[in-house]
Amino acid sequence: MDSNSLYYSLELVAGSGHILTLEQRTALESSLVLLKKNYKFSRVLFWGKILGINAVYFIAQGRGEDEMKDKKNLYSLNCMDWFLLPPASDSMIEEVSKATKGRFMGDPSFVYEHQEIHRQGKGNEPVNEKAVVSITVTEEKRLAVSVHQIDAEVSVVPRGAFIKSPRGLVQLNRSFCGLSEAEARKLDNFLHFRPSKNMKKKSVLDMGNWNPAMDYLDALSDDIPKGSWSLHFEFARKVCVLRSLLWFGLTFYHVPMTPQHGYIYIGDGTKNLDLPFML
Repeated sequence: MDSNSLYYSLELVAGSGHILTLEQRTALESSLVLLKKNYKFSRVLFWGKILGINAVYFIAQGRGEDEMKDKKNLYSLNCMDWFLLPPASDSMIEEVSKATKGRFMGDPSFVYEHQEIHRQGKGNEPVNEKAVVSITVTEEKRLAVSVHQIDAEVSVVPRGAFIKSPRGLVQLNRSFCGLSEAEARKLDNFLHFRPSKNMKKKSVLDMGNWNPAMDYLDALSDDIPKGSWSLHFEFARKVCVLRSLLWFGLTFYHVPMTPQHGYIYIGDGTKNLDLPFML
């Protein structure tokens, strides 16, 4: 959610129990302004927080000219001092998936260690040697990967909120006035804010009425398994609220007929792998 409307936006997602203390809100409202100035971001979002056993990670996201590609994630333990997270590469994601398990500890320097035994032998020959490979990952890398995965799988925007320019830049749509109440009741009008994965699977008939400037993202209605999103209207049916069942703690809000929208994640940073058995 945008740091410029942080106080107002937090009230709209409070129905999920996602709240910040007065001290945290006050610290964020001042530190995010400085963060935007120091890193020269075009705008700064408060992404959320990941709950550790000994401490809490507060996450902010800075964006540049291209809202989708020019993103940098930062974390803080006190809402004042911010540290840049490394970009999540494929090799880092693989290492984290092998070495880490359980909840976050709350210490960026904490080291997870995993050992793999590689047995060496040819055909039916007996195994004579065993090679032990040790994989070590810091919690800072795990945090970077978790934020990247949550963003890639459950970040949400309403249709039309972002447009793609002829140069390929994804930017805020200044003329976006919000979805109608009828449109907000359909998952088709809410999109994943990530590079499209399902666009090539669409038929020509499905793409006949699409607008290339707006219909370049995947709709939530195409997610597998079906039923991984919960859609409700709250605050006297004035606010549309989406909650992810795949990543517990991800909450998105949109006020129909206004451009106000945003999402926040407040959880332990673990994926709900039991979702297919819960539906």
